[in-house]
Amino acid sequence: MSLCAVAQALLTFHLIGSKPLFPVLGLLFTSTLGIYNFCILVTKPVKPEKSPYKRVRWFFAHYRLMVTFTIVSLLSLVPLFFIITTESKILLIFLGVLSFGYGLPLFTVGEQKFGLRNIPGLKPFLITLVWTMSCVLFPVLESMHRHLTGVTMRDTTILIAKRFLFIGALTIPFDIRDLFDDRKMGLKTIPVVWGEKKAYLFCQVLLAGYIILLFMFRQYGFNLDFFALTLTVVLTGWLIFKSAWQKNEYYYFFYMDGVLILQYALVVAFNAVKYIIR
Repeated sequence: MSLCAVAQALLTFHLIGSKPLFPVLGLLFTSTLGIYNFCILVTKPVKPEKSPYKRVRWFFAHYRLMVTFTIVSLLSLVPLFFIITTESKILLIFLGVLSFGYGLPLFTVGEQKFGLRNIPGLKPFLITLVWTMSCVLFPVLESMHRHLTGVTMRDTTILIAKRFLFIGALTIPFDIRDLFDDRKMGLKTIPVVWGEKKAYLFCQVLLAGYIILLFMFRQYGFNLDFFALTLTVVLTGWLIFKSAWQKNEYYYFFYMDGVLILQYALVVAFNAVKYIIR
């Protein structure tokens, strides 16, 4: 997931015509690794070795190593944090609060404790918002501050909106996979409220909206970036459709999440071919 965050930031830098910035990439990698590991640690099951999820069993089988990675990654955020601009600091503090609040049981109603993810309808929105703001708005703010790009407010808004739609479409199949558990826990996700078929259809609608906004971005129309990213959207739509029959958890974490890396890889490949032909 840390590599996915870095790839999405690199994609943003490419689309806005800016060179990549190490503080941005470093912060995204370490913060994603630290927060994801931290959330797994605080939600440790009573008997992790008997968990139905392979990744949970593997994680706690290497408990000391993962705790070390978590501590190192979170501590490395400190020097990187002081390099970025004040606007980015405020943004990341806000996103950090949302990220930790997502998994931690911060609230209490009667004897039941819950986190932000348990609030009806908030789970997919929070995930999509944090990923979009950190991988799009954060790189834009830093690039603008260093005068590396001249992206307009209109194009920034389109870039945020289309990435929001794409990541939003990717989160829904995970909720469909966890439909039974979410119902037991009382989580009001889109599949729980609308049902599986409508949820799958909604994913395709979001992806279609992404392609429309992609065409409108910077008024470039049908350029290489458009074709590369449209190809990933088509592949994502197929993977989401196929996920209806795939219950293997690694299908989601390697193929579904892997699309976030594939997006940047295909954009680089398409543009490399252009220079080779020239």
